[in-house]
Amino acid sequence: MKRIFAVVLAAVTGAGAMGQGDPAVVDNIIQLGKSQNQTRSHLETICEQFGGRLTSSSHLERAQAWAVQEFKNYGCQNVHLEKWGEWEVGFDRGSSGQVGRMTAPFLREFQFTTPSWTPGTKGLQKGPAVMEPMSMADFDKNKSKFKGAWMVMMPRTGEGLPTKAVRDTVLAAAIKAGIKGRVSGSRGELVLTGGNFNIKWDTRPKDIDITIRKSDYDAVTGALQAGQSALLEFDLRQSFRKGPIALNNVVAEIPGTEKPDEVVIVSGHFDSWDGPGSQGAIDNGTGSSVTLEAARLLCSVGVKPKRTIRFILWSGEEQGLFGSRGYVKDHSAEMDKISAVLVDDGGTDYWGGFVGLETQRSFFQPSMDALMAAFADMPMQFRAQEKMPRGGGSDHASFNAVGVPGFFTIETGVADYGYIHHTQHDKLEAAINSYLVQSSTAAAVTSYNLACAGSLLPREPKSGG
Repeated sequence: MKRIFAVVLAAVTGAGAMGQGDPAVVDNIIQLGKSQNQTRSHLETICEQFGGRLTSSSHLERAQAWAVQEFKNYGCQNVHLEKWGEWEVGFDRGSSGQVGRMTAPFLREFQFTTPSWTPGTKGLQKGPAVMEPMSMADFDKNKSKFKGAWMVMMPRTGEGLPTKAVRDTVLAAAIKAGIKGRVSGSRGELVLTGGNFNIKWDTRPKDIDITIRKSDYDAVTGALQAGQSALLEFDLRQSFRKGPIALNNVVAEIPGTEKPDEVVIVSGHFDSWDGPGSQGAIDNGTGSSVTLEAARLLCSVGVKPKRTIRFILWSGEEQGLFGSRGYVKDHSAEMDKISAVLVDDGGTDYWGGFVGLETQRSFFQPSMDALMAAFADMPMQFRAQEKMPRGGGSDHASFNAVGVPGFFTIETGVADYGYIHHTQHDKLEAAINSYLVQSSTAAAVTSYNLACAGSLLPREPKSGG
């Protein structure tokens, strides 16, 4: 019986993979994708007009309004903002004019960041640097030096440091004495931006907390250890937004001609962290631009997929996959009709393939074959495993958690994602154009073929089934 079942399953699976999209249409998509690709143009607009797009910021809201209009211009239907929640406090950070530097004993410009959802400086604030005291006795002895100063924090861990309780007591005393804020050093030359969105308006943070890269920190502490006076100045242009702040995904689609209630989703998250210097280019302006360009290519060719192809730009991804989780919750009755969710969130490398079930391989192979013929120097693979990936830090995880096949594309190439991820280096200049061309073309071809396949993608058997 097991052998017969296996043979039948293989036959059904093979039949389901048949009936992929029209090869002539696939060829047209590829030719247009290679010759008139506009992914880079989308990315330039996102980075230069809107910059970092923190969830709850006006930067993201403006970018979403632009994306809605772009999808409409392409010819997509049912284009709209879809609300998934609201927060009590929003946050905006200026995209330019941020200042952080040491002016004495010599001039040194800092690379720095602050947590999102923390206050700015209300203009340029100058003051001496003073080291964090080792004890309350040390603080009391030098109490007069702290008013109007920037307190340089010791490392978070290491031998000979005071206990956390002592440090907390000293910090509270220093804040009461009138320090301008805290200045800490990063572990290396990267400064990473994060932040706590879960705050109330009446109790929003009041203290300024700055992180500078290690070499900048070493320059400041080196001067202090040499007995020199170190003068620092910061201008942090950031502010809170009083809510409630509506939080949305951007949704657009090409309706299916035969099974419009069955859906293939192409997506990337539109939100980003917003540290000074960052434009949210690689995480995830690239995936958002790929999603936009896939829609443009498919509309330009005039595809008529059997199933609906839906394009979604998520938000709230960086704070916990909120946009995609909200979508799954609000559309719970439709989950059985979603064939696949393609998520581009691995940076600027190209689409190197997919991870899924062996029974899904034949659904992806025709697209990969066509793409590898067109982009001979960018091989692709299907990596089979017994179960769909669980967990993961991007929006595919929200769907895999409920049994819908979600695919975080295998990003392949030469980019150093760790150098960019959530750091000051997440800028347009890091994007690799040839990879953007392949990725957007791959998104268009793959979604079209899946939308025209003979059946929905196979799924794992439901537990207890």
